[in-house]
Amino acid sequence: MFADRAKIYVRSGKGGDGHVSFRREKYVPNGGPDGGDGGNGGSVIFVVDEGLNTLTDFRHIRKYCAENGQEGGKKNCHGKNGKDITIKVPAGTVIKEAESGKVITDMSGDNKRFILLAGGRGGCGNQHYATSTMQAPKYAQPGQPARELELLLELKVIADVGLVGFPNVGKSTFLSRVTNARPKIANYHFTTLNPNLGVVDLDGDGFVIADIPGLIEGASEGIGLGHEFLRHIERTKMLIHIVDAASTEGRDPIEDIYAINKELESYQKDIAARPQIIAANKIDCIYEDEDPVEKIRAEFEPKGIPVYAISAVTGKGVKELLYRVLEELSKLKEEPVIFEQEYDPETALRQEKDPYTVTYDEEKNEYVVEGPRIEKMLGYTNLESEKGFAFFQRFLRENGILEELKAQGISEGDTVRLYGLSFDYYEG
Repeated sequence: MFADRAKIYVRSGKGGDGHVSFRREKYVPNGGPDGGDGGNGGSVIFVVDEGLNTLTDFRHIRKYCAENGQEGGKKNCHGKNGKDITIKVPAGTVIKEAESGKVITDMSGDNKRFILLAGGRGGCGNQHYATSTMQAPKYAQPGQPARELELLLELKVIADVGLVGFPNVGKSTFLSRVTNARPKIANYHFTTLNPNLGVVDLDGDGFVIADIPGLIEGASEGIGLGHEFLRHIERTKMLIHIVDAASTEGRDPIEDIYAINKELESYQKDIAARPQIIAANKIDCIYEDEDPVEKIRAEFEPKGIPVYAISAVTGKGVKELLYRVLEELSKLKEEPVIFEQEYDPETALRQEKDPYTVTYDEEKNEYVVEGPRIEKMLGYTNLESEKGFAFFQRFLRENGILEELKAQGISEGDTVRLYGLSFDYYEG
């Protein structure tokens, strides 16, 4: 089965922590701080691989993590940067944030390489915090945390023209006649399970055409393989709507056209509004005195939809149809259909604050503040120094913790407990 959708987890590398150390040599008993900076974490990068045409690889590997940056060392040694992780996808892959379904980027056109998540920056070592009044800082900056996202990858075929119609109306036969594509052809429904691409060459001019697998009523609601098929029409500039004019299976071609157009409109209105040409196929099988193609023309040409009588088997009328398609395409914009960004991971993740809790312990008459980043920050901050305590207060203010304490009714002189640390609250 053609794999055109995948769900994966990605994570950038965490920045390495800065190091706390002091120069200690035989003749330098009071050496200054020499803690090195942490290395930067690796980034998550997507690149287009022209050799790929499905998302099959993502069915087997669903987790992709860049390397963490190394912690800084003694003697001003800088930690090693983490390695980036490069994820290869076929051209036409749209990357979305899984929960919201919003587009992050479209790997089409000139977008061949995209940094989705930048690695965390490494923390500064304690050498950066030495001042004239504090020559032995005992704290260093932690590295920036890793960033993670769950992604939805969707492969949307890149073609100028899409073939639509009910199953078994002759789309695959038509494609095999007009292009170099060689789709499997047989006389039963859902023969085509994979979108087939081919290039039409008309005396040096040409266009890419895609045989979208046969639609059925209810496709827009996901019945059958509807959504998987409809997804591939989204990039096409115009549609060739193929119908069985001879009604070889007993269906009314006019009703079929209305049914398919209804599915297209239900799925996405702007797709149904794109230029469309009706190819009334299988005229080699018409034996009635009354020409059914004229009925189709009478119904749709007054609505601005041209109708061409063709036989995909014998080739009759096919060339005229193709030249009309080429003419219509020349009137349309040259730019390919590219999906615009709706979700910026850097902005969205920056806005997300680290979780923390502020509770009141009635038994001990204390306000308790807890959270993973708070605990880590305490491990790297020397609260005995004036600068360290100022950094600690700024951290509480910037993360909204002081506001939350006020909201819970804290007063000056009340006790605040953060893991093993307790202090009296005073407004500065």
